Amino acid sequence: MADEDAARSAQERATHKLIAERAGVHPSTVSRILRRPPGPRRADFAATELKVREIAEELGYRPDLTAASLRTRRSFVVGVLLPQLHDVVLATILSGIDTAAFRLGYQTIVTTTSGDSERRRQRLEMLLSRRVDGLIIGDATLDEDIYTALRRPRTPHVLVNHRARGHVAVTGDDQLGGRLAAEHLLDAGHRTVGVIAGPRYPTALDRVRGFTQVYDRAGCPVPDGYVVHSEFDPEGGRRAARELLGLSPRPTALFAVNDSAAIGAMGVLRDEGLQVGRDVALVGYNDIAMARDLPVPLTSVHAPLVEMGEQAATLLIDLIDGKDRKSAKVTPHLVVRESSAAVSAAQFSSRLGG
Repeated sequence: MADEDAARSAQERATHKLIAERAGVHPSTVSRILRRPPGPRRADFAATELKVREIAEELGYRPDLTAASLRTRRSFVVGVLLPQLHDVVLATILSGIDTAAFRLGYQTIVTTTSGDSERRRQRLEMLLSRRVDGLIIGDATLDEDIYTALRRPRTPHVLVNHRARGHVAVTGDDQLGGRLAAEHLLDAGHRTVGVIAGPRYPTALDRVRGFTQVYDRAGCPVPDGYVVHSEFDPEGGRRAARELLGLSPRPTALFAVNDSAAIGAMGVLRDEGLQVGRDVALVGYNDIAMARDLPVPLTSVHAPLVEMGEQAATLLIDLIDGKDRKSAKVTPHLVVRESSAAVSAAQFSSRLGG
């Protein structure tokens, strides 16, 4: 008991004023430093922060988050609404969200919708009832009722990896990514190509649009029948690849608008006795970690997913602070690997009997 009393007494004495006196700074500086977690800072501020934190630690200071919440009427919590967590793309984006939120003094509550509209509504109500300061939404299947609920009362929110008119969003430059894939395949001489186009979501449609625009300008447009929509998963990729490989003339290259679908397409090529990168070129999108470790390393458009999550969290907290912010895009780049770099389209055609 005596030890507990001593610790409590030490904490009571470790006020911002006392810390400020020992550190030689203003109490407001101490308050600003201690109300957010440690993280990267400007070089001219890092030494001051280190000194303040060391003194606070010596004095046994622990910030009273409940008191801070009462003073500011904030919970310092942001809600994150995702369709699922087992998707590697969403999980990577989430890691960026959580890292940036923590750096800026916020915690995250994450919940999933499983793509179900009623579950989505329930999860949104749960987050709002927890008095989160704002929301990051990564579910591309939201309906207008959800957006209406966010406006009444107005809740700061940011969409991530998808977009909707009138809402702040952080996405990749998906049209650019599609163009990069098309230019790569055109440079290798591929004129007959198939597109595994994913669902009819804005991100997937933009990737397809960027890809087909390059082929249109090159004078070899991609026929509608060579663009097959599917789900963002291996089974969707398998179904679309089977359909595309059954066409005549058979495509010498396939572009899948995400890596999971590309992995499914790889399985179909194997089942057909075709070698990825030798008989048919294959390009994916997102450049997930697995892409480089596949039996045939996958060429993929690298989407900076962690950066996307970090920007979403930063934009949201700016909105919570009352700042005016606009949507942002992160820039992709192409990573060329063996699935598309082995041989030219002429060699593909000779193997296929073209």
